[in-house]
Amino acid sequence: MIRFYLMAIGLSVMPLLAWAGGADRGEELYRVFCTQCHGISGDGNGINAAHINVQPRSHVEREGMASRSDEDLFRVIKEGGPAVNASVLMPAWKGNLDDSGIHDLVAYLRALCCEE
Repeated sequence: MIRFYLMAIGLSVMPLLAWAGGADRGEELYRVFCTQCHGISGDGNGINAAHINVQPRSHVEREGMASRSDEDLFRVIKEGGPAVNASVLMPAWKGNLDDSGIHDLVAYLRALCCEE
């Protein structure tokens, strides 16, 4: 049910986000697709986090995020957690995001975790 709701929101917002690119667009996509689990600040404490048995990754934890390649981040967003031996609760977003949007999300994740 939650995923359907997120998909409906994402599909209605996507055309509005097409004009921007990079980390700025990634931030908007993050708000639509990621904050429910990973939290608004990216700390892994989203509204759904209390209801799932595997805690979402913190995207602000520099060391943990630095250990992930951009390719791994792209793959987990596109294909879901099992694609990188992570939680099955991380959904595959390839049905909602094109490769460009996923690259923008990766750019935002890098800004979130690693910029001073």
